[in-house]
Amino acid sequence: MEKYLWWRDGVIYQIYPRSFMDSNGDGLGDLQGILSRLDYLVELGIDAIWLSPIYPSPDADFGYDVTDHTAIDPRFGTLADFDQLVAETHRHGMHIILDMVMNHTSDQHAWFRESRSSRDNPKRDWYLWRDRPNNWEASFGGRAWEYDRTSAQYYYHMFLKEQPDLNWRNPQVRKAQLEVFRFWLERGVDGFRLDVFNMYFKDAAFRDNPRQFGLRGFDRQKHVYDCDQPEMLPLTQELRAMLDSYPERYAVGEIFLSPTGRAAEYIGDQKLHAAFSFDFTASELFFPWSPAWVRKQIERREALFAGERWPTTVFANHDLPRTASRYCRGEDDAQAKLAMTLLLTLRGTPFLYYGEEIGMRDVPLRREEIQDPPGKRYWPFYKGRDGCRAPMQWDGSEYAGFSTVKPWLRVHPDHFQRNLAAQRSNPDSLFNWTRKLIALRKEIPALRKGEFVSLASPSGTLVYQRRSAGQTVQVMLNFTRKPIQLQIEAGAEPEKWTPLLSTGFHENSRSWILKPNEIVVLLSTQPAPPVKASPQEKR
Repeated sequence: MEKYLWWRDGVIYQIYPRSFMDSNGDGLGDLQGILSRLDYLVELGIDAIWLSPIYPSPDADFGYDVTDHTAIDPRFGTLADFDQLVAETHRHGMHIILDMVMNHTSDQHAWFRESRSSRDNPKRDWYLWRDRPNNWEASFGGRAWEYDRTSAQYYYHMFLKEQPDLNWRNPQVRKAQLEVFRFWLERGVDGFRLDVFNMYFKDAAFRDNPRQFGLRGFDRQKHVYDCDQPEMLPLTQELRAMLDSYPERYAVGEIFLSPTGRAAEYIGDQKLHAAFSFDFTASELFFPWSPAWVRKQIERREALFAGERWPTTVFANHDLPRTASRYCRGEDDAQAKLAMTLLLTLRGTPFLYYGEEIGMRDVPLRREEIQDPPGKRYWPFYKGRDGCRAPMQWDGSEYAGFSTVKPWLRVHPDHFQRNLAAQRSNPDSLFNWTRKLIALRKEIPALRKGEFVSLASPSGTLVYQRRSAGQTVQVMLNFTRKPIQLQIEAGAEPEKWTPLLSTGFHENSRSWILKPNEIVVLLSTQPAPPVKASPQEKR
């Protein structure tokens, strides 16, 4: 693992295009807006940008219902704008990842319009049609089978009825979809994020899913026959062969519904480069946060992604409440700094969601402002995903520097104080902490390639090392609001540890007292002894 690989060793920044930067004053982010902010991403230290869908869409699911996979939605720009974005991103030393929504299309897609026009249409078998539905439920609520009066059959949709699933068992569908990948590869795209890729194939016999206890109909099923079918592995091999025919191309898959361990099964030299295991997001409604839980998640992940399998690290994305909303008290960013440190110092590729670097919170919305379909259906038990998709907070102006007009979604009211411009000038801000961590990751090979070693530490703390040949980095995190003492093991020489980063200040010593919520990152160029808890701190 000597060569620097952008997708393995770098930091990938997810942009939700409609909320990043509006260049033409229509209240919606666009490609030219992203172009205008590339210098910012270089300043932050980003290696690649992942764009959420930018294809034409009726927006039943905000871009994840696609009508043409080889075009740009006019609201975002043109193919010429996209080509310019690719060229300029590459000129800035970064890479481009596209979000590929290949499990389903919009019901307005030309393929589906043909498919539903008659049972005899050549594209009828491009989607999943049945005379009688089985018991499968839709993820967004209700039955997964929608009756079509025109052809008097039911079609299948894992999500909304406006998002019919494709039939990947049809060789023509498979060929057409793989050609979409090639279309974008030829335009210089460096990689792909595969939306719910383990859902592509369904059970050929459409057997009923077994039942289990759950709150919703969807949760009251074990999803055995509507995902993770054996035909998926040969497809990953075919896709990987295509990617490998271009230099340094990449694919990361989103695992949906399946156990965390399933992600590792899709990774390998002849499979995908990576898959999201979502180790630190737990569920959409419940988010644990303690050193013991984090340690458990890391150690489980390390066991699953041993050897050449390479993990990903995710704390936030377009489907999840923001990190600061989950873990921070008010406007205090202490816990957000802890999470950011984990994101950028653990083994694996970090995926940084836009705005996390300034600690953006979920925007509070009234019921009538909710646009996300699951939020509309399940309010108030689940308020949807709109909160984490609010416009980027660039400055303290009326619309946060995102637009000159009222944006498509309300700007968070805290943007007058919480914004990039304000945090740039504050040396202790989350933005500057993030920038330092990314720079450190680039500078210190052990943070990119070193093995992970968990160390014993007092309750309320997490201590671990990243070890590589000739380097050991030690990370010490205090999750509590009280000081906690750590003791360097007897025989160690404190002067051999060099402080790299700290939210406080320390002189080299055998005894470290971590201040409340403090973070300390140390470097040794010699084998490092473990840190032990002092006896009085142990439970």
